[in-house]
Amino acid sequence: MKKSMKFGIVAALAAMVAAPLVPTAATAAPAGVATPAAAATKSGPTSIAYVEVNNDQLSNVGRYTLSNGANAFDVAIIFAANINWNGSRAVLYNNDKVQATLDAAATQIKPLQAKGIKVSLSILGNHQGAGIANFPSQAAAQDFASQVAATVTKYGLDGVDLDDEYSDYGTNGTPQPNDQSIGWLITALRADMPGKLISFYDIGPSSSSLSKASSTIGSKLNYAWNPYYGTYSAPSIPGLGKSSLSAAAVDIQNTPQSTAVSLAQRTKSDGYGVFMTYNLPGGDKSGYVSSFTNVLYGQAAVYK
Repeated sequence: MKKSMKFGIVAALAAMVAAPLVPTAATAAPAGVATPAAAATKSGPTSIAYVEVNNDQLSNVGRYTLSNGANAFDVAIIFAANINWNGSRAVLYNNDKVQATLDAAATQIKPLQAKGIKVSLSILGNHQGAGIANFPSQAAAQDFASQVAATVTKYGLDGVDLDDEYSDYGTNGTPQPNDQSIGWLITALRADMPGKLISFYDIGPSSSSLSKASSTIGSKLNYAWNPYYGTYSAPSIPGLGKSSLSAAAVDIQNTPQSTAVSLAQRTKSDGYGVFMTYNLPGGDKSGYVSSFTNVLYGQAAVYK
């Protein structure tokens, strides 16, 4: 299921769009990954690039740099693995394209990490009734978190992105959402993956639960962002400050370039520390990418 389908749902909102900026080392590598001694850096929001690996290559994220050689994108997200229901528990499932991307880590993941780009795996429902909002117990959430952590470790990933869509809660006799589920999962993931990224795509029942959760849970997240492309609205999660939030949401293949520029300008003026983009395609889109990197970092993007 393509996340880009939501673009049509929110197109009407786009008309409404007319951290202190945190230093971002574009080549700050994950633990154990060396970088050149004189690596180029940039100052500004952390830039996120989701890639629909059913259609495009994750490695394309690494082909974009700024004019000084710094990375245009700081985090690449593999979209997307699924949460399936096996009749008694939630299980992590990779379709053939996601699995192929993971299996090709030597060409799809490690080269990005060598440049200092972190790589996360997005996880969302699969119309089977299982999702991040309806774990019936802390033990069930821990079981799924252990599966996620094992996958992150096996493929050398830098973290996970949590997305509460397409679960169809109640299907196959599964439980309805509850307010404790997402907190249980985030707590278990943080315990299993110290030092790894945990981000949240701010949508679904889990979004409502997190907005009411304690700051202790929110502080275990690294990032959260607005899920509605072409609009500007920051998540409200106790314990997560502006430096960790993207109010902007840009679908590179569908959001008008003028809107992307406006969202970048608002991100900078309002002091949000993250700028989220989705649907980076294959081929050279440096003109579009430059439209927001010029605003965010004062530099055009180059495609190599």
